[in-house]
Amino acid sequence: MLKNKKLAVIGVGKLGEALISGLLKQGALGKSDISGSIAHEASIARVKDRLGIEVTLDNRELVRGKDVILVAVKPQNMDRVIKGIADVLTADQLIISVAASVTTQFIEERLAKELPVVRAMPNTPAIINAGMTGLCLGRFANAEHKNMAEAIFRCVGETVFVDESLMDGVTALSASGPAYLYVIIESLAEAGVKLGIPRDISTLLAAQTMLGSARMVLDSKAHPAMLKDNVTTPAGCTIDGLMELEEGKLRVTLIKAVVKAAERARELVNTQNTSGK
Repeated sequence: MLKNKKLAVIGVGKLGEALISGLLKQGALGKSDISGSIAHEASIARVKDRLGIEVTLDNRELVRGKDVILVAVKPQNMDRVIKGIADVLTADQLIISVAASVTTQFIEERLAKELPVVRAMPNTPAIINAGMTGLCLGRFANAEHKNMAEAIFRCVGETVFVDESLMDGVTALSASGPAYLYVIIESLAEAGVKLGIPRDISTLLAAQTMLGSARMVLDSKAHPAMLKDNVTTPAGCTIDGLMELEEGKLRVTLIKAVVKAAERARELVNTQNTSGK
């Protein structure tokens, strides 16, 4: 899907760099096929040295003639950035946004023309090609645009397409999710330290256990509850630990954390819509 395509990345920060690196590592695009922009001239040499791509400060020049424009700027900058390039874009270009909580409608209104838009919500493990990206299509995006967007984000992990009404939930679950899991790893490691295990070993035990457990869920496709039951032997130590988790309301607390984050994501959407008018 990406053969002979030219990609422009507006905002080559950590996420933009991760996506470019993934595309290059997978051979989906070559260095000559990708160019990017940054906000500060002092960073041009750094980005060129790390990625080997052309870099500019001029977004308008950057997007001319490109097949795909990936906008990787902060949500509060989207209104200015999209309006700044709208008049030089053409109907045969695809716009992909990775700005949290910014809707396809928000972008389409500022483009003021019928351009295909795809909204993407990757997470930080994309940096190590283990990301999870939720995607949805704007009004003018078709199957070809869907396949192109999927091809890009498949280079840094897994993808899933959802209705846009679910994107705030995706943001709260998979984009914010690593933060929740880091707290769990940290807590398990602290427990190991409490029991006398050296911190570095305790952290390794906790992190690798989480990694392996996640792989079991993905590879077996079994319900997590069934896998949990396989670990929990009658009158064993695991059931005592699970009882403590239930008493501490870990399950409901994690659910409430995701729901609260989704509510906040919706608030950010409303803020964007208000500030952009």
